[in-house]
Amino acid sequence: MNFDTPIERRGTYSTKWDMMEPIYGVPADDGVSMWVADTDFQAPPNVLARMQEITDHGIFAYTCNDQDYRKAIKWWMETRHNWQIETDWIFTTTGLVNAVALTLDTFTQPGDGIVLFTPVYHAFARAIRNANREVVECPLVNNNGRYEMDFDAYDAQMTGSERMVILCSPHNPGGRVWTQEELRGVADFCRRHDLLLVSDEIHHDLVFPGHTHIPMANVDADIQERLIMLTAPSKTFNVAGLHTGNVIIPNRALWDRFAARMTSLAISPNSVGQFVAQACYSPEGAEWVDAQVAYLDGNRQLFDAAIKDIPGLKSMALESTFLAWVDFTDTGMERAEFTKRVERDARIAANHGTTFGLGGENFLRFNLGTQRANIEKACNRLRDAFADLQ
Repeated sequence: MNFDTPIERRGTYSTKWDMMEPIYGVPADDGVSMWVADTDFQAPPNVLARMQEITDHGIFAYTCNDQDYRKAIKWWMETRHNWQIETDWIFTTTGLVNAVALTLDTFTQPGDGIVLFTPVYHAFARAIRNANREVVECPLVNNNGRYEMDFDAYDAQMTGSERMVILCSPHNPGGRVWTQEELRGVADFCRRHDLLLVSDEIHHDLVFPGHTHIPMANVDADIQERLIMLTAPSKTFNVAGLHTGNVIIPNRALWDRFAARMTSLAISPNSVGQFVAQACYSPEGAEWVDAQVAYLDGNRQLFDAAIKDIPGLKSMALESTFLAWVDFTDTGMERAEFTKRVERDARIAANHGTTFGLGGENFLRFNLGTQRANIEKACNRLRDAFADLQ
């Protein structure tokens, strides 16, 4: 489990590396790609071995692996997250953006309001707008570099047209691991306004020491009446390209509605994705994840120290994920200026904060899921790009 081993991804049709020049103008030959939320680490050895077995067999036909795959998910949630689920609660979708779109399609109507706590993962708003629903942005409060929720303000925003909340837990891009009290606040907010709750917990395995992720389903028993849980092995194990995600629904009435929509659309899972998920959700996978989190924690500490050295830049304290959220407000620069310095001078491709909604205007998101040598290179380049502030 040597995460320092360089993996050349240029020229492999990697969105993260092969699209940074067309999108950001960062040169392909020596740019550092820190935008798309996948890592530069190979999947665990047991996963690669399972893929090799599938390839060696040479037949990619219809399979009946459903039950063992579901049992692996059940084992993982119980073992790693103290969340007791039933195997028949699980639906498999083509990744979690597809899962979000399906929940919108199943449980809401065009014109309905969908609540987001912004800034938040940009694909949520895109899916909402593509479905002709209305994005309702409830801004998070930036309390001295830590996002918090203001439910009094959110209550005042509600008009009665809202039908659903999409929660990002842990939070992307801020890296917050929401507390029991905060999650209970979300549950109470949904009950007050009769809102369905979709909890996207795709980053739940990537939590740093001192913090514990709490599945929304464990907050209280009553919330399960209106809850749709989303999980996936994709971020944890760097298998996002297999597009295998899970919608887990404890409530039977909601389960029936979602099942009917899945059936009507003739959606069935990718068999290779199921085999890989089964290999991921294993004792070997768990050992690999623990090692990866320790490595990412080292990357986080190195990057945060560099950001702290640059006057005017602040990195939010990262409690989870491999995505650093850096605030450029105190530089006094316009967005175009600090973005130019990062992209043109430092030659780093990072996500623009504006794409994450209200509150993201003065931020950039940096992906730390890469070899430490790339983190060191990025840190040195950022120091040079903002040298006049030091």
